Amino acid sequence: MTVRRDFQESGRRRPDLVIGREELFTAAREQLGRGGSVLLHGPAGIGKSHVLRALAAEYSDGARTVLRCSATESESHLPFLALADLLGLVLGEVAGKLPAAQRTALESALTGRGESTLQRDGLALRLAVLSALRALAADGPVLLVADDLQWLDPASAELLGFAARRLGDTPVRMLCAVRTEGQEYDRHLRASPPDTLALRLGPLTRAQVSGLLDQRGYAGLSRSTVRDIHRTSGGNPLFALELGRALAESPTPPRPGEPLPVPTSLRALVLSRLQMLPPGARHTLLVASAGARPTLALLHAAGREDAEAETARAAELGLLATEPEGPAVRFAHPLISAALYAEATGQQRRAAHAALSRAASDPIERARHLALATTGADPEVAARLAEAAALARDRGAPSVAASLGLLAARHTPAHGVPGPDGRRLQAAEDALLAGEVDLARDIAHEVLTRATASADRVGAWMVVIEAAGQALGEVDAVFPQALADAGDDPRLLALVHYQLAWRGLMVEGDFAEARHEAAHAAELAARGGDRRTELLALAFQAQSETLMGHPDAPLTIKRALREPQDPQVACHHNGAGAARFRWLLMGDQLTEARGTVTALLREARRRGMVESEVHFLRFLADTELRSGHCGRALDLAREGLRLARDCGIGEGASAMLTSLAEAAGGDAGRALTLAQEAVSHAEEDGDTVYLSRALAALGHAQLVALDAVGAARSLRRVRVLEEGLGVTDPARGRWQGDLAEALVRIGETGEARDVIDVTREQALRLDRESVLAVLDRAEALVRAAHGDVDDALAQLTSVQDRLGKLGYGLEEARAAFELARLRALRPGAAPSSYEEAARLFRRCRALPWLRQVDAAVAAGAPEPVAPVPAPAPPAALEGLAAMERQVAALVMEGATNREIAARLFISVKTVEATLTRVYRKLGIRSRVDLVRLAAGRTTG
Repeated sequence: MTVRRDFQESGRRRPDLVIGREELFTAAREQLGRGGSVLLHGPAGIGKSHVLRALAAEYSDGARTVLRCSATESESHLPFLALADLLGLVLGEVAGKLPAAQRTALESALTGRGESTLQRDGLALRLAVLSALRALAADGPVLLVADDLQWLDPASAELLGFAARRLGDTPVRMLCAVRTEGQEYDRHLRASPPDTLALRLGPLTRAQVSGLLDQRGYAGLSRSTVRDIHRTSGGNPLFALELGRALAESPTPPRPGEPLPVPTSLRALVLSRLQMLPPGARHTLLVASAGARPTLALLHAAGREDAEAETARAAELGLLATEPEGPAVRFAHPLISAALYAEATGQQRRAAHAALSRAASDPIERARHLALATTGADPEVAARLAEAAALARDRGAPSVAASLGLLAARHTPAHGVPGPDGRRLQAAEDALLAGEVDLARDIAHEVLTRATASADRVGAWMVVIEAAGQALGEVDAVFPQALADAGDDPRLLALVHYQLAWRGLMVEGDFAEARHEAAHAAELAARGGDRRTELLALAFQAQSETLMGHPDAPLTIKRALREPQDPQVACHHNGAGAARFRWLLMGDQLTEARGTVTALLREARRRGMVESEVHFLRFLADTELRSGHCGRALDLAREGLRLARDCGIGEGASAMLTSLAEAAGGDAGRALTLAQEAVSHAEEDGDTVYLSRALAALGHAQLVALDAVGAARSLRRVRVLEEGLGVTDPARGRWQGDLAEALVRIGETGEARDVIDVTREQALRLDRESVLAVLDRAEALVRAAHGDVDDALAQLTSVQDRLGKLGYGLEEARAAFELARLRALRPGAAPSSYEEAARLFRRCRALPWLRQVDAAVAAGAPEPVAPVPAPAPPAALEGLAAMERQVAALVMEGATNREIAARLFISVKTVEATLTRVYRKLGIRSRVDLVRLAAGRTTG
């Protein structure tokens, strides 16, 4: 029997219920699955009821009886109400199983007849509830679901607590939720079964709030707005959704520097206690809400003479957090501050900002408050705001600079010098630096609607192009318009041709064209005296030449590094420093590459350059990965991916690198998922350059997952793509060794030899030592496949030593693994053959590879590579593909599917799929039929 109180649940959870709660759900599932109880707790609006309902829906099917109650504050004074909700509908089922005294007491409490009380019928009632639960559980598991425990009437709470502490092994699980602000859930935990797991729901991250808003239909909000919603809501999902709804319904968005509009529903929720303060104290709190970092000293300077007493009273009412150790005046929740500000009139807000503009010591804060206290155009205010924006930029706060720049534009007279559009475009550039792409794009479109000056229009077009990121194909129509607006001005033309260089690379996939455009842009910028664009163009030219294997690359890097330098370009992800890092990394100078990119990352973070930080995290992770520091690489890659997803910049590239890191030090399944995500991003963006990188990551993940067929398929695509792109430096993606290995695994040794020979010629020309070593490792596999085991052993021994000296720890360990596999073939070989490989993989923290070592040891002595199969009856296997022939030949030898998978280094699933194709092509139905073919007998 299932009893539901006031709502019906489907058996399937809605996706939005688990946003940001995956780990909590896992813990709750495990606890409920082993028969335990769960107590969810957290502040109002944090999502406890949603989680409770989702868990209840999931576990209701496994219980014979589900008892529910959901208390409310207005009914908490009614005795036994929650108990009636829980047991009222099952009273008839259990009444006959209770002793007379217990039955009478319980019926009296549930029906209201007889005026039962805890004082009079205490013991009988307590035992009755316990007996009723035991009686229900005798017929099958019971799930008791109780929401809002804090509003349970005291009598019901006492009775449930008594029963819960005495249920023992009785199959009764409790799933409860209670509102708490701190650790006061303890008293509810003491009233729960002894094995109850308490789980606190915390605030959502910004990315999770963004996902929740998207789920609920507020997907059109900009990332900067989502950031403000997250900050104002404190990560509370209810508050975030209400703020999102208010913004979606508001005809006018908030002005720069102003808090978000707070809907009436939330104002009532958080400001009910504000009426208990006198008017003076309310005004003091308004001044505090208008300040960025309010302190008592600041409030005094702003004319609030009784600030100590007024803030102390506000803290008593729960409006402010008590901070006895520090001077800050901190609101108990960010929403209280926003609601206070929203409640004030425009005149009251301006008065608060005017007071703070005189009181604040920081010039940025003074300028911001002055702007918000001023109405209309004012050149003096605009100039002070522009100066404050420049100061914020220098301090590494481009997001603040963008906000101040927009305020400056609003107060700049229409015909001022500089004009309002120029200041808006500077704000857009600051927004791009801060990773607020949507804001930058919106500013640029606003400028284009009215700007007539060529410089302003070209500047706006450049922002639109930059905001497109790697999806440059989506803004193809912009380039002719930008060229027309640039006219014959070399400075403006340099900007456009620099972006055309990126288009040539990302959209056309033509390195030669990209290099030509970059060189032309550098020449135009030099002629126009624009050193910043000249440096960016030279850096891009150097990057293109490096990837092409062009001999001029070192000379171009030197030109890009000459003085004078632009400080911002110097630490930009497309600057000369980044080009030099790529050159060092591809040239096997790992230590110097690490030092270079670490310094770039530090400076980008200091300047608040979010997009560059995303790229440099990926670069540093790549360096650590090549060095064999797989755990460190995985941490960096995951950090970079989180940041990329949070700001919507470089998600595909970050997913690609994180896939490689997962394949090396994490989980092969996650590596496959991330690589496929990266491929999808590149295909959607029309980005042929990163498509090849993403496919290389996918092929590597497939190889680690023992899917040699899939790896060969993906990496063959990479080979075709990069030949079309004109990439001739094998150190760019380092996929060639993986392709050759995958081809050997599937028996295509001739193609593997071709890959090795072509790549070796390129690597020798460019002196790529580590690439040559990896190619030699693949060549050893080819030799082993043809029976030249001794030569293969000697070659692998040399390869391992060379890779170790170069500092490529993971590649060294892979060579040791192949060496162990070959040695395991020798008569009398022991599992100790794999000790060296296991030691090296452990040193690298290469967990997926360690799993392969364990599997190899457990399998005994598998073949190290797929041997060239012995000739089978020509008529029998004619027409089969190489992998199909190998699998069929091994079946004919009597090998099981698991043994075939171990010998060919593919998955059992791949073996099964291959056999299905073999049966279909040969017109047979089973392994027995294959064996008959091997013996020359017909199948029947």
